[in-house]
Amino acid sequence: MAPTLTLKPGTAWGDAWRRCLAAAPEAFQDDRVLNLWNGTWHRDGRALPATTPVDGTPIAGPPRLDATTAHQAVRASLDQHRGWRHIALPERRARVSATLDALCEHRGLLALLLVWEIGKPWRLAQADVDRAIDGVRWYVDEIDRMAEGRTPLPGPVSNIASWNYPMSVLAHALLVQALAGNAVIAKTPTDGGLSFLTLACALAAREGIPVTLVSGSGGELSEALVRSPEIGCVSFVGGRDTGARVATAVADLGKRHILEQEGLNAWGIWNFTDWDALAPLIRKTFDYGKQRCTAYPRFVVQRSSFDAFLSVYLPAVRAIRVGHPLAVENPSDHLPALDFGPLINAAKAKELADQVAEAVDRGAVPLHRGDLADGHFLPGQDLSAYAAPITLLNPPSTSPLHHAEPFGPVDTLVLVDTEAELLAAMNASNGALVATLSCDDPATYARLAPQIRAFKTGHGTPRSRGDRDELFGGFGASWRGAFVGGDLLIRAVTEGPAPERLPGNFPDYHLMPT
Repeated sequence: MAPTLTLKPGTAWGDAWRRCLAAAPEAFQDDRVLNLWNGTWHRDGRALPATTPVDGTPIAGPPRLDATTAHQAVRASLDQHRGWRHIALPERRARVSATLDALCEHRGLLALLLVWEIGKPWRLAQADVDRAIDGVRWYVDEIDRMAEGRTPLPGPVSNIASWNYPMSVLAHALLVQALAGNAVIAKTPTDGGLSFLTLACALAAREGIPVTLVSGSGGELSEALVRSPEIGCVSFVGGRDTGARVATAVADLGKRHILEQEGLNAWGIWNFTDWDALAPLIRKTFDYGKQRCTAYPRFVVQRSSFDAFLSVYLPAVRAIRVGHPLAVENPSDHLPALDFGPLINAAKAKELADQVAEAVDRGAVPLHRGDLADGHFLPGQDLSAYAAPITLLNPPSTSPLHHAEPFGPVDTLVLVDTEAELLAAMNASNGALVATLSCDDPATYARLAPQIRAFKTGHGTPRSRGDRDELFGGFGASWRGAFVGGDLLIRAVTEGPAPERLPGNFPDYHLMPT
C-alpha cells in the first residue's frame, strides 16, 4: 500500500505569500500584487482570479492594465531610459550586482514561487534561479569588453515572454539589457509567474534598476509594448502564431527585435549502436514535462534499429516520476525528486489529451501510456493539470502532433528507411532551435548535420539554450530578428558603429555569426 503523503510544512502557498509581503511590501499588498511603472508601484488594473496548476487552489492573479495606462507606462519608461543610458557603466554594474545579491538572499522563496505558479519541481526551480544569477554575473564580469564602442538603444527594451522560464530567460534578459544601458519593460506572462516576477523586479527596483512590470492581455497591450515609437527593441519568447503577429508589427516599423519562437526539435537515430549511452538521456528529455523551447518531443528512428531503440526507450519512459512537487511522506523528508509536476494549466492537459485521442483515431499507434494512479500525489488533490507521459508511433500528417511542438509530455516516433526520409522528418516544422543526431560514424554526422534546420545540432547529446558565451538562435520560422547569447546579446540591445548588420534572421537578410 502506498504511503499517505502530506504537504511539507512551510511550503504552502499561504506561507509563500506571507514571505512575499514581508520581503517586498511595496509590491505585494493584502491579497494582490501591484504593477510597477514610472518607478512606482501602482494599485491599478483589474485583478483577475487565478489558480495554481499544482492542485487547483487559488493564488494571486494578474492586475490587468488597460491600453491607455500601458501607453503611459511606456512613455514613463522612455524617461527612465534617457537618464539610465548616461549612467556610467561601473555604476550600472554595481547596481546589477547588488540585485543579484538580493536574488541570492531570496533564492528559496523565488524557487517556491516557481513551484506554485508554474509547477516546476523543486530541483528544477532552484536550478532556474541559480542559472539566471550565475549567467548575469558572467555578463557583469565581461561587460567592459562587450560594451566597448557601443551605446544603448534609443529607447527601452520591451520583453514579452512565455511562462516557462521567468527567471533564467526573462529576468536574466532584463538584467543584462539594463546592464547594457537600457531601461527595461516586461509583461507578466498570461499563464503564470506573476508573483515570482513581481518579487524579482521589486528587488531590482530597490537597487535603482529602471524596470517596468505590467500585467494585461497581449491583445490589449501589444499596441503599447510592441508598436509604441518609444520602444527601442522588442524581445519576444513564445509560440509561432503570436510571434508572427509581433514579427509583422516590428518589420513594418523597422524596429530592432529578438523573436524566439517554437519549433519541433527532433532527435534522429541513424546507423547507431551505443544504446547504453542513450538510455539516461531519454529520461532527461522529460524534465519539466517537456515544457521547454529546447525539449525533444520527436524521435526519428531508422526502422532496422527500432527494436533496439525500444529496448532502451520504454524502460526509461516507464521510470519517469510525476506528482505534486511539495508532497512528502514525513515532515522532515526532503522534497521529492520528480521529473515533472503539472502542466501549466488544466486546459493544456485537456488539449494534449484531445490531440492524442484524435491522432490515435486517425492511425497513430500508442506505444506507451503512463498512469497518474502511479504518481506522487496528496490524497484527493486536484489532478486536472497533470498528464502522464504518452508515446505515439507515426502520428498522422493531419495531426498537430506531426508538425508542431506539443509543449507537454507527449513523444512521437517516426520510422524512416533512407537518409532523405530522416532529414525530411527531422525538418518537419520549417526550422527548429535544437536537434540531435545519434550515429556511430563521425563522418556521417558531419555530412548530415548541416542539412538539419536547427540552430544547434548535437552529436548524440541534447542541446540547450546555453549560458554565458554560448550563442542561441533558430532557423526558419523558429526565430526572427537578432540572435543572442554571449556578445550577441549585448550587440542585440546596443548600437555599434554604422553600418552594422547583426547576426540573425531579418526580413531582408539571414546572417550566421562568424
